[in-house]
Amino acid sequence: MAKRRKVIVTCAVTGSIHTPSMSPHLPVTPQEIADAAIGAAEAGASVVHLHARDPKTGAPDQSPERYSEFLQVIKQRTDCVINITTGGAPTMSVEERLRPVAQFKPEIASLNMGSMNFGLYPMLERFTEFRHDWERDYLEGSRDRIFRNTFGDIENILTTCAEHGTRFEVECYDIGHLYTCAHFVERGLIKPPVFIQSVFGILGGIGGHPEDVIHMKRTADRLFGDDYQWSVLGAGRNQMPIAMQSVLMGGNLRVGLEDSLWIGPGRLAKSNAEQVALARQMVESLGMEVATPDEARAILELKGADRVDF
Repeated sequence: MAKRRKVIVTCAVTGSIHTPSMSPHLPVTPQEIADAAIGAAEAGASVVHLHARDPKTGAPDQSPERYSEFLQVIKQRTDCVINITTGGAPTMSVEERLRPVAQFKPEIASLNMGSMNFGLYPMLERFTEFRHDWERDYLEGSRDRIFRNTFGDIENILTTCAEHGTRFEVECYDIGHLYTCAHFVERGLIKPPVFIQSVFGILGGIGGHPEDVIHMKRTADRLFGDDYQWSVLGAGRNQMPIAMQSVLMGGNLRVGLEDSLWIGPGRLAKSNAEQVALARQMVESLGMEVATPDEARAILELKGADRVDF
């Protein structure tokens, strides 16, 4: 009997896109973030992708002190792969964004492949009342904000983490980002297997049309051949349709409240675990299996949870 293909499911539990007033289920405090990650792992997530927030206001917070409040808890209660962001939030300096990864030396970290417009302001049409002063300004400010990720910034992150053995979830919001990744592969700063996370549906990046997904995959195939693993995330209502398209095309997927607050039309997801469970059901209904954390480690050639600093 042929072996069933293993699909890596990543869950991004809180992120820095959505603000607390948008959903009562968005994890904010260290306890909520830890519980969300553990619940996602128990539901079947191979990898949990983590941001931190100020526990009082819910604002993005990239201080290592915030991460220290939940990293060990998650590690002690699950065997999932822990992925720490270097994206942080577009309002932060690159130095600020890098600090947690440099200090905690995770198995894997996210790394954006280019500077871009990152438009969050259309959410002001849906959400009009906010509990915290920073929320409206944060969304409105994205009209004129550039999410900085220069070649120098990317090289700095790669070289800082090189001696720690941290690998990267390479986030590509457009076709040009794939070429930037290929540039760093050619220079030996990113080593195969490359873990490409294609991002669809963010205003300023590639769209969420099925043809966009096909174009991204076709380009990655040409640039990286057999030396990469492909995953996708779809923003908002694009989440599950694009996840299914990826699985059908031989790829992996990412879900979580960072990417979408919803579980269906007009229905807020009550937890990250709810989205993971739906994704797992989809994968298994298509005749495949969700990869265990150790299977994901083997597929991505990670260093192992015993070699992190938390």
